[in-house]
Amino acid sequence: MSDVPDNAPEHCPGTTSEQAGKSSSCAGCPNQKICASGATKAPDPAIAEIGEKLSTVKHKILVLSGKGGVGKSTFSAHLAHALASDSTKEVALLDVDICGPSIPRIMGLEGEQVHQSGSGWSPVYVDDNLAVMSIGFLLSSPDDAVIWRGPKKNGMIKQFLRDVDWGDLDYLIVDTPPGTSDEHLSIVQYLSSTHVDGAVIITTPQEVSLQDVRKEIRFCQKVKLPIIGIVENMSGFVCPSCKNTSQIFPPTSGGAERMCADLDLPLLGKVPLDPRIARSCDEGKSFLNEVPDSPAAKVYQSIVQSIQDYCSNSVTEEQSS
Repeated sequence: MSDVPDNAPEHCPGTTSEQAGKSSSCAGCPNQKICASGATKAPDPAIAEIGEKLSTVKHKILVLSGKGGVGKSTFSAHLAHALASDSTKEVALLDVDICGPSIPRIMGLEGEQVHQSGSGWSPVYVDDNLAVMSIGFLLSSPDDAVIWRGPKKNGMIKQFLRDVDWGDLDYLIVDTPPGTSDEHLSIVQYLSSTHVDGAVIITTPQEVSLQDVRKEIRFCQKVKLPIIGIVENMSGFVCPSCKNTSQIFPPTSGGAERMCADLDLPLLGKVPLDPRIARSCDEGKSFLNEVPDSPAAKVYQSIVQSIQDYCSNSVTEEQSS
């Protein structure tokens, strides 16, 4: 639970619960008095501060997945690269996967460090118009483990949103860890005072992935986070020689296409497997720049265009309402 302090007893009901400070499990807790007073139920002042800080960001996009290993960070990185390919756009990528920060490696920024300035933390830049922030920049080694409980992870996410000097941005892409837990609740809560365009949800074709993605969809619905659409990664393998497609991960239950039809959600695209994507990520390069004419790159370009169209329509609807 994201509102349980580090020093709370085992069965703490949470600081925002109606039973906070009153439950039998609260006896002897050092936080009992302040919880019972109701002070912990007041809105976090950081929410308004973050709203003010991000008022100069036009579009905010969350990238989610119910299952790990489906290519969510790879998609986030290439979405950022694609949007930043327009030199007139300012783009930033925020990695809130606190325990598994892979964005520094994928973006070719391993070993870089964050610097403090009078206006806050300065993000690390890939290009003049593409900024990145990750806890990976704060670790002494890429092999260091981040062994934190929920409250500490939430505090770091708060700092990323409130204390980083993002400047004026056209797009802020937030790469999240898999699941529907602390980090996801925190990011939605802290962004509640600012407009979020929506979430892009990543899956692979097999049912074991779709099962968890349905939970992610339900999470978005419960917290009223709009869903921009679904992306099916690893959707077949296109042979570079004969161009025939093989199903490495068969869509036994119909894949993302069937799920989107059943749930009335947009399928943004189906990205085929391509070993060059993994190689580009390991080397910290943009696959879209390395192999722009590949089938996977063309699907990526189509997906990015759909996301841009969605964001443009979202602004138009907001202005007319």
